[in-house]
Amino acid sequence: MLKLAVCVSGGGTNLQAIMDAIDSGAITDTSIEVVISNNKDAYALERAKAHGIHAICISPKDYESRAAFNEDFLAQLNSYHVDLVVLAGFLVVIPEQMIKEYRNRIINIHPSLIPSFCGTGYYGLKVHEGALARGVKITGATVHFVDEGTDTGPIILQKAVAVQEGDTPEILQRRVMEEAEWKIMPQAIDLIARGKVSVVDGHVKISE
Repeated sequence: MLKLAVCVSGGGTNLQAIMDAIDSGAITDTSIEVVISNNKDAYALERAKAHGIHAICISPKDYESRAAFNEDFLAQLNSYHVDLVVLAGFLVVIPEQMIKEYRNRIINIHPSLIPSFCGTGYYGLKVHEGALARGVKITGATVHFVDEGTDTGPIILQKAVAVQEGDTPEILQRRVMEEAEWKIMPQAIDLIARGKVSVVDGHVKISE
């Protein structure tokens, strides 16, 4: 059984996609042990509780220093003994110690085709604003392992989404979620649950 911690900051639509996929059997042999948010008002926490999943808030604002937050965040995460940490719209920089301890066991969803429109400053609507400003015809989403860089870890899955005439950042954001994010995040978790994903020389290999 693959045990997950899902980290969220907002509405939790990717969390919902993961819960639905576990319920339907699209993600096999997996359970969500805890949902962690840095925002006590995140609707994602309500989604988790409604699903009978333990949900907690750990916010940097509640600590005297970032180091104290980082230490407690890791300690609380470790208490759940999870196999995989899923960042599903989590707007907090992951502590370096946590990345070391969970090497190739933290995955993130990013709403572009990395390496386009990623890295520092590209999050949420800013990604889609950047894509529209550049005039790209195709965007999409990427699931990748998390390393010490920003959106630089090994890529697991990507899915392309067409940009359409008249798109606003909000319309494009919604299409990327519906057509890419909500599909490839559950798919990546299922591949990991079935032992199909390995990292070799910094690149992901997916076995049959």
